[in-house]
Amino acid sequence: MKITARARTRRECAAKLARALKEFRVRGVTTNKSFVLRLLENDQFIDGYVDTGFIAARPELLAPLAEKDRAQKLLHYLGDVIVNGTPKSLGATGPAPSPVNPIIPDIKPVAKTSKSLKEIYDADGPEAFATAVRNNDGLLITDTTWRDAHQSLLATRLRTIDMLNVAEPTGVALRNCYSLECWGGATFDVSMRFLHEDPWDRLAALREAVPDIPLQMLLRGANAVGYTSYADNVVFEFCRLAKETGMDVFRIFDSLNYIENMKLGIDAVGTAGGK
Repeated sequence: MKITARARTRRECAAKLARALKEFRVRGVTTNKSFVLRLLENDQFIDGYVDTGFIAARPELLAPLAEKDRAQKLLHYLGDVIVNGTPKSLGATGPAPSPVNPIIPDIKPVAKTSKSLKEIYDADGPEAFATAVRNNDGLLITDTTWRDAHQSLLATRLRTIDMLNVAEPTGVALRNCYSLECWGGATFDVSMRFLHEDPWDRLAALREAVPDIPLQMLLRGANAVGYTSYADNVVFEFCRLAKETGMDVFRIFDSLNYIENMKLGIDAVGTAGGK
């Protein structure tokens, strides 16, 4: 999250930023909000009189803010009651709430009337795929449920089994879509660090479960799926393995819109035979 402000003077701008920070409530993760806020309230910083020892000489800048976090505590309590029932310590009686199992729709396969985009891609390559996309008369949709959607809404915690449980009806319902975005971005490191899964196994399993729709990933240019720039040969090898494991469409960006980093990703994908 970024906050940007502008004003006639540096001091007025700092005041705007400080007000915006005070109105923010970020829960569940550690941020540098308290440090930035204290910095914006420091006269020497606002006047521009700083050097490389500025922070070290002022440890009070790093002191955390004392916030009550009432909203988060309330949400935690409500969530606990919903899942586990009212605490017995509060005089609750009776059984806990009944579990609710999700309903997976029963979608029947539909007979093919023409080549799918995935079949064109596999048979004739990325250029033929691009031509078919350009010649398409209707609207083409990318579904992001398996990547960007749960990264934004659920901290990327959707498990591989969750996706595979709905893979078959997804393959039918979205058979004519442009792509299914299901990999890359934060899914790679979250799979390993929090879900204790192998992201490569996830990609292979989704490819097998949904064989007829192009799969799409987010590639961070020279950063691949990490948070630092890697050697060129690492990015090229990563894209080769991703394509070999089942990836089709690589959506490439750079956090700073640095064109050279994007070019590296584009060249790596092109060399791997991806789109």
